[in-house]
Amino acid sequence: MPIADPDPREVRPAAPAVDNPRGLPLSRGRRAAVLLVLCVSLFMAMLDNTVVNVALPSVQNHLDAGISDLQWIVDGYSLSLAALMLTAGTVGDLYGRRRVFLLGLLLFGAGSAVSALAGHVALLIAGRVLQGAGAAAFMPGTLSIIRQVYTDERERATAIGVWAGVSGLGLGLGPIVGGPIVDHFGWRWVFWLNVPIALFGIVAGRLLVPESSDRAGRTLDPGGQLLAVVGVGAAVYATIEGPARGWGDAWVVGGYAVAAVALPLFVLVEHRVRSPLLDLRLFRDRLFSGALLNGLLLYLGMFSVLYFLSLWLQEVLGWSATGAGLVVMPAMVVVAAVTPLAGWIAGRFGAGYPMTAGLLVSAFAMAGMAQYGVGASLRSYWWLLPVIGLGMGLVLTPITATALARVPARRAGMASAAANTLRELGGVVGVAALGSTLTAAMHHDLSARLTALGLGTGERAHFLAQLHGGTRLSDAGLPAAVAKAANASYVRGLHVAEYSGAAVLLVGCLVSLVLVGRGRLDSGGKAADDG
Repeated sequence: MPIADPDPREVRPAAPAVDNPRGLPLSRGRRAAVLLVLCVSLFMAMLDNTVVNVALPSVQNHLDAGISDLQWIVDGYSLSLAALMLTAGTVGDLYGRRRVFLLGLLLFGAGSAVSALAGHVALLIAGRVLQGAGAAAFMPGTLSIIRQVYTDERERATAIGVWAGVSGLGLGLGPIVGGPIVDHFGWRWVFWLNVPIALFGIVAGRLLVPESSDRAGRTLDPGGQLLAVVGVGAAVYATIEGPARGWGDAWVVGGYAVAAVALPLFVLVEHRVRSPLLDLRLFRDRLFSGALLNGLLLYLGMFSVLYFLSLWLQEVLGWSATGAGLVVMPAMVVVAAVTPLAGWIAGRFGAGYPMTAGLLVSAFAMAGMAQYGVGASLRSYWWLLPVIGLGMGLVLTPITATALARVPARRAGMASAAANTLRELGGVVGVAALGSTLTAAMHHDLSARLTALGLGTGERAHFLAQLHGGTRLSDAGLPAAVAKAANASYVRGLHVAEYSGAAVLLVGCLVSLVLVGRGRLDSGGKAADDG
């Protein structure tokens, strides 16, 4: 049901504060210009998610970084992004969505400069954490500003489709852009590239993006903010460290213990405070809850497996980083092409149809990729890459459009931050959980293969430790027979992970059918505004 019941704890605002005091709608050209600024900024953040992976070998050589260091160069970004996004979205609602958006761009640009100038791996990790904090500030703003600027539900759904397409395209272009940059200019330019883009976003955002906020009757929620940062941060940290340290490690168990205490306390506090960081009444709406849950399941089942597909292309099939990016590129191009269409369908007929269809297509694509192994050629599996893009493109826009449409405009930042946080958590948990699934299946299969090769217990243990995580196949200096066995076992583990991802996506189909169904985007937000 839509959120319609007033909360006696909260003073109702008369109207949101905007820098368009006469209430006149922005012209079509101004709306398009605002969308361009938001999408360019989003593209930078998405590109940086994957472009850094290409630079890791060069970083390792120049800064003498270890495997754990490389992991935290990637995961430091995800940790700060997931932990701070919910707080940043609500701060934007209170103090100005444009103001927080611009501050996020400033932090992101500063973090990029710190990373580019880093002479030690610790400083590089600090720069990545600062980048994540900046992205946490401006990414919710890109959606909440769209919610304010595009007041028509159908037009807004199309704009969100463009937003989602740019997001997918940025992820896909990362390896393609990063490879030539690293080869010709060095790894530092992967970070320097962000600085002029961030400056463009700051200047253009200041000139074009209208300010909006909704502070009336609301205050900061320091207890909720602290518990959210600690709870989400601890859970993400433990999930990131679990595959490397082992799930029984004291730091991993401690991280989950902290999260197990902090997150229930967060829910309790949010139920009791006058002005909550996250209004839990939003989850009374089954469409809103279904959309956010499907966002988590999509990233858990699809995006995490794409990470391991990249390893398969490079480590097993022998593609370069740039070549692997080119192989995956058709999927990302289809994502960018389909997402605006999915937004139009969602706005006109309801979000449930494209959401359910996209999750089903994605599950089929994941199961289809599990049919190809060590000797696969591009000729055999190329057709599945556009199918992957079709499935993702059909789901991304309806999820986001539903999350924004089913809440009042004054809750846009909160809803956007909640949706982005759950998606980020889905990706982190997916890589960790499915990575552990892959590793367990790989090691079980590899142990049997090494036994068949006549290796003793000590030799088997040595090679299994050397191949921990399945990420060091081609450069491990293995004997030819062991390398062949390792590749075959990695493929076996990958297939298990792909089937597991397909199962997660099928669960998403059921969630979509039960919770979203044929719900329309234009029913929830209006009712909620009336409440």
